[in-house]
Amino acid sequence: MIGWSSLSNVCFLREYRSRRISSFAKDGSNADSWRIEPGQEVTLAEISTPGCIKHIWMTCGFPKEDYTRRVVLRMYWDGASFPSVECPIGDFFGIGHGIRKNFWSLPLQMSPQDGKAFNCWWPMPFKRGARITVQNQGDEAYSQYFYIDYEEYDEAPAGFAYFHCQWRRENPTSGWGERDPRSAVRDEEWRKRFWLDAKNTTGDDNYVILETEGDGVYVGCHLDIDCYKPQMNKWYGEGDDMIFIDGEPWPPSLHGTGTEDYFNTAYCPKTEFCTPYHGITLYSGTPDWPWKGKNSLYRYHIEDPIRFRKSIRVTIEHGHANKLSNDYSSTAYYYLSEPAKAGPPLPPVAERLPRPNEPQYEVKADE
Repeated sequence: MIGWSSLSNVCFLREYRSRRISSFAKDGSNADSWRIEPGQEVTLAEISTPGCIKHIWMTCGFPKEDYTRRVVLRMYWDGASFPSVECPIGDFFGIGHGIRKNFWSLPLQMSPQDGKAFNCWWPMPFKRGARITVQNQGDEAYSQYFYIDYEEYDEAPAGFAYFHCQWRRENPTSGWGERDPRSAVRDEEWRKRFWLDAKNTTGDDNYVILETEGDGVYVGCHLDIDCYKPQMNKWYGEGDDMIFIDGEPWPPSLHGTGTEDYFNTAYCPKTEFCTPYHGITLYSGTPDWPWKGKNSLYRYHIEDPIRFRKSIRVTIEHGHANKLSNDYSSTAYYYLSEPAKAGPPLPPVAERLPRPNEPQYEVKADE
């Protein structure tokens, strides 16, 4: 049994050997990092036995913070030629926007100092082997420290699924609100209709967090939203989550009531907050409304993984009925019965970089 590491099962003497691959200096010195040159892709770990990665720790000497988006982490299972994980390295470890910041959840953490220690606890089993690489797509070298701790088995346990990770961005989302000529009207009755009366009965234009085929479970995501300009809404929320399983029509089996609700918060949250399964890692709004700048939220389905057998499409509205135009990116985590390619190809570096932090825009009194 692979199992989740927890206080309830550490006392069982399972059959495995504890192994580690790290960047330690083979000459016994304190030069315990690897130098990753611009454009270079380096294999951090190559394993050729059955096993399960249980923990990854990394810290990187980046010349700029946006290297969290410039450096790409990839993982390959059982000799596959394609990566099942392909993600900007900072986003993989739990927060977007090209930043590092202290936070904690059960599967992912960024630890002091200033979020520079990355930790991942997602279990990653494999039958024959695994390969993990990093690629520096920046124009300067950086230093890479790492531990990859895993269990080695004589035979792979039966019944497990392979870990996958999918990164996406839509910048900006195509919100119909700003295209509606009435959006400039400061009429309270129309504003009420704008807020309540618009309908979404298909989910077709929702932001897509995860889309994949196969037999597996969806175990959660983090969503990173940059509200980079004023709009009719005073914040990014109210967009319903809609999770379509095995090609089902609208309304799907899992239909929610709002962005803040899917992430287990409520009422225009304005507090950074971390728990094992959900939280707000970044809040950049005002004391009154979370409508300005960068925001990040996470929801991990560890106690309630979402099962699918043919396909899954995890989506969320960008504002009620998709009326808002904001910068959305996301990282989804899931397991499949066989290794598969991790989502659509990553966009080039220029299309991955975060928006610069712009001066806080002035908001008129009636907004």
